[in-house]
Amino acid sequence: MSVQPTARAAKTGLLAAGPSIMLLGMLMFAMNDAIGKWLVANYGLGQVILIRSLAALVILAPFLWRSGLKPILSVERPGLQAARVAFSTLEIFCFYYAVIYMPLADVMTYWLAAPIYVAAASPLLLGEKVGWRRWSAIAIGFVGVIITLEPSTAMFTLPAVISIIGTGAFAFMMLSGRSLRQTPDKTLVFFQLSGSALAGLFIAPFDWAPLTSVTEGLLLCLLGIVAMGAHMLVNRALKISDAATVAPLQYTLLLWAVLFGWIFFGEVPRTPMVIGATLIVGSGLFIFFRERQLKKHETVLPAIPE
Repeated sequence: MSVQPTARAAKTGLLAAGPSIMLLGMLMFAMNDAIGKWLVANYGLGQVILIRSLAALVILAPFLWRSGLKPILSVERPGLQAARVAFSTLEIFCFYYAVIYMPLADVMTYWLAAPIYVAAASPLLLGEKVGWRRWSAIAIGFVGVIITLEPSTAMFTLPAVISIIGTGAFAFMMLSGRSLRQTPDKTLVFFQLSGSALAGLFIAPFDWAPLTSVTEGLLLCLLGIVAMGAHMLVNRALKISDAATVAPLQYTLLLWAVLFGWIFFGEVPRTPMVIGATLIVGSGLFIFFRERQLKKHETVLPAIPE
């Protein structure tokens, strides 16, 4: 007679664990970004991305082995899959290039604006209807991006331009994810990592730097391991809790970026970045909850900047 209350309590406890798991996943993503920023200052961009991708593939391999090769060999819409891999590879290179020259919080602010670009592009590319409320939020989000850029000649520097390109590539990844709902997450991640590994393999010989210590070699491998662990935690949180509960927690990435940037790199947030980030986060949250309200039967999954 106590089975039902016990089962209900267990389910309640599992749901309550979702936000904690999501927060831990965001912390691990922020750690991944901070480690990556430190490593690309000392090693070649292609080298870092190659080792990161290979380490992540090693972690992913047992899960792929268990599910078999069929999800990889027979995928939906191969052309779109290939385009997604190309844009995901471009995105990861842009991200790590940007953090070489820009504060971690600034780069993260640009990337967290991607959901706003997705909402703006979805009527044209996906045929989705966007009402005046979301268009208003999109407009406010774009204002936030402009404020973060601090309109001046500085916004046309190479790192700033690369950041905008990377954010656009990240937005395409999110859009393609909506069109590839039937593809398992493991398959999408496998192709994404394989694409970045191949690109890193091509570029690494031109900017390879000898390892100066075993510790730095371990950190290079840890970069991919931490990223895969973060992906797994986020996926787990989304499976045991409602997306409306855990997905908005992705914006804690910005708080960790500010903290890690200050502690490890001496980066103090600029006032325009804080104002712009506030507008971007607020707009992103409004768009997310509005979409959830209009599509209650669908699960809106977040895409996390790497």
